[in-house]
Amino acid sequence: MEKSPVVGIVKRVSPAVINIVISKDMPKLEGFYTMPFGGQEYMVPKFDKTSKHKVKIGGGSGFIVSPDGVVLTNAHVVADPEAEYTAVMDHDDDAKLPIKILARDRINDIAILKIDPPTNEKNKKDFNFPHIELGDSTHLELGEDLIAVGYALGEFRNTVSTGVVSGLSRFIQAQTGYERHVERLRGLIQTDAAINPGNSGGPIINMEAKVVGISTAVVFGAQNIGFAIPINNAKKDLEELKKYGHIRQPFFGVRYIIIDEMIQKQNKLPVDYGAMIVRETLGEHAVVPGSSAAKSGLKEFDIILECGGEKITVDNTIQDVIAKHKIGDNIKFKILRNSKESEVKVKLDEKK
Repeated sequence: MEKSPVVGIVKRVSPAVINIVISKDMPKLEGFYTMPFGGQEYMVPKFDKTSKHKVKIGGGSGFIVSPDGVVLTNAHVVADPEAEYTAVMDHDDDAKLPIKILARDRINDIAILKIDPPTNEKNKKDFNFPHIELGDSTHLELGEDLIAVGYALGEFRNTVSTGVVSGLSRFIQAQTGYERHVERLRGLIQTDAAINPGNSGGPIINMEAKVVGISTAVVFGAQNIGFAIPINNAKKDLEELKKYGHIRQPFFGVRYIIIDEMIQKQNKLPVDYGAMIVRETLGEHAVVPGSSAAKSGLKEFDIILECGGEKITVDNTIQDVIAKHKIGDNIKFKILRNSKESEVKVKLDEKK
């Protein structure tokens, strides 16, 4: 009986899929003590804050895209600046390779990493990592077969699931694991291939054994609904990193809240749409000094009604509009200040 072509594809790509282990220095657990509360006693852990040890706090997936060890994964997988990240290869659970973070693209939830050859390799210069070829996500079609590979739950290596392209150009709001910020991700691939916690950052493969997406999110409580970042977004980041040494992104430079009917009523605002420029906490700037917005004279409590001719709403935020533009673009903003409408032209600078 002839085997499915999936078997051959998985054999080709699996050696290039890695487990990203997240570790952190944590206080040592000395034991437990009891604490009475509400007529009952509860066990409470007791920590020695003067003595710390390395503890695994999570994990994700990634995949090698070049012989010299360049890796792609999700930005949210390597978001904690205080954590230590190591890579575990499929063929050697004992070899933990240090990870260097080259760049993070938080807008598209992509991170570019670098791992070095294992220390037991004599000729490191001649060492080539197994890697996966990048495909083209612009030509994906509904119903096209896909394969998801990753470290499910952070420990079941090379878990394979199959499915199809269930949807294209999807929009979701996802909460990051470390910062707990809500990220807005657009243009995603929807698939019914099973994507489990720990699969984040793993490759989505087509039937040509090429990567067409990066697993990023799963909808809990729903069946067979997962999302992946189109690989062309990552290819653009890789090109910019190679050319400029970092990922270049346009930056506007304001903190804001989106106005809806409820916020309009609560604050007695003149409009029920738009974005009101306002700081989130004391001590920070509503308009970032030196930013494109600051150079254009925008001020706190200005309400941005339109950006580039597009109405600003809950479903179409400033970030969504800016993401469609390039560094150096001039965009017209319609603003409301002191009940008077006016237009402001903003030139987008590069995010530093």
